[in-house]
Amino acid sequence: MATFYDTHAHLADGAFASDLEAVLNRARSAGVSRIVVIATDFDDSRRCIELAEKHAELYATVGWHPNEALRAPADLRPQLRDWARHPKVVGLGETGMDAFRLPVDPARREPVLQVQERLFRQHLEVAAETGLACVIHQRAVFERTLAVYSEYAPHVRAVFHCFAESPAHLQKVLATGALVSFTGLVTFRNGQAIRETVAATPVTVFMLETDSPYLAPEPYRGRRCEPAHVVETAKTIAAVKGITLEQLARETCQVAERFFPRMAPAA
Repeated sequence: MATFYDTHAHLADGAFASDLEAVLNRARSAGVSRIVVIATDFDDSRRCIELAEKHAELYATVGWHPNEALRAPADLRPQLRDWARHPKVVGLGETGMDAFRLPVDPARREPVLQVQERLFRQHLEVAAETGLACVIHQRAVFERTLAVYSEYAPHVRAVFHCFAESPAHLQKVLATGALVSFTGLVTFRNGQAIRETVAATPVTVFMLETDSPYLAPEPYRGRRCEPAHVVETAKTIAAVKGITLEQLARETCQVAERFFPRMAPAA
């Protein structure tokens, strides 16, 4: 059986509170051997670390999601630095910028984006200091998010998660040295544009993710997503790339191990 990594799952989310053990068992049965549990705020970060401590196949990120920026502490860096020393913390985030639900009026929109950018930079600063990778979220503010990251790119590994932009946008991301990761969106009937981006993405620069509990792939669309579903995303991507599922699994796991070195199997 091929082995897969789910590099972005919100397993500390309440959606998994009642049956996490069953979810993890299904992931193991599907061949998912490593899962990165992604944080959205500090309480969530603590839960992510607790899960990673309890389960050998789980690893954690710590950070603050841009959609929660207005309730964040003024300075995230001291706490991020402290958590960065934990052996099962593999990255910072998810962080970045999101304008999708912000007011159209620039006078109301820009102050929120400024807070998001300030917190984003704090994650990037700590990433540069510690050598941890950054998991970047961006929605409806691509150029600005990329411009901020580009300032730190020589010293910070990053992945633009849930990538759904055009091949032209992809080339801009790859030019910085960052990676991308793809979700179940690639399986949707209306996902042809994303599949075109997948076709243009070298297999050495992307990872697989579910973004659980969101974005369940076909044939599970509309239900709660979980890490086992990463296999359906992988099947679609392998078909688009014209490679075997086993090759895709091997390549994407190698990419993830280079990106999250604490997650790599012991030599």
